[in-house]
Amino acid sequence: MSLAAERISWRVRDKLIVDGVNITAATGTTVGLLGPNGSGKSSLLRLLAGLRPTSSGVVRWDDMDVSTMSRRRLARRLAVVDQESTTDQEPTVREIVELGRLPHRQSWSPMSARDRQVVESAAESTGVIHLLDRRYSTLSGGERQRVQIARALAQEPTELLLDEPTNHLDIRHQLELLELVATTDTTTVMALHDLNLAATYCQELVLLHRGRVHVAGPPAAVLTRDVIAEVYQVEATVDVIDGRPRVLFTRLLADRGLGTPLPR
Repeated sequence: MSLAAERISWRVRDKLIVDGVNITAATGTTVGLLGPNGSGKSSLLRLLAGLRPTSSGVVRWDDMDVSTMSRRRLARRLAVVDQESTTDQEPTVREIVELGRLPHRQSWSPMSARDRQVVESAAESTGVIHLLDRRYSTLSGGERQRVQIARALAQEPTELLLDEPTNHLDIRHQLELLELVATTDTTTVMALHDLNLAATYCQELVLLHRGRVHVAGPPAAVLTRDVIAEVYQVEATVDVIDGRPRVLFTRLLADRGLGTPLPR
């Protein structure tokens, strides 16, 4: 098992943000984190990455407690992409992608021929190779997102954590990105809002609600009409096509009874 998080919690003062979550990811699988806004997805990803200490519980990568691993050692295997990445500097896209090579280089050592090859390959696979000489600050939100994915891939990680990787992307680039992630050899955990994209590209789903795991398992077991109504307060029809659920939202649910039909 590549990832195993056991009853991890995170508390801010007297408020539990992540509450006793168990999550596992087998080597090479893609796991989707789902849930409404405020359900704890981003906080959970930061706990899994060791960027935030747990209030209780333990996160293990291949049986190694993440809290005992050095940042450099962890960065050699784990890449993280947040929703938003900003900088006060004026780096080029190439310089951003080259950051992915830092864990593999000795301090102050120059980029090797292999480092440059990996950077070019990562930029090519994410469709940003034509942007390498552009200033990062001049890019659109979607272009920045793809650059950050390229930086993560340049780390050559065995595990990848993504927080809303399709944010800012048009539908074509969403599909290209998720296809790329799904076909890599990495163990991937990514937070998504789009239930249909999650059902298409993830082998396992973990649905969070109010900081807890509401249900977890294969997409067809998680994305059911009753679960969607309970967690998202939306009525939906769910068809299973080739073993994958397809969700069509039909109307909003009020606290009791049916609410407003969705526009068609």
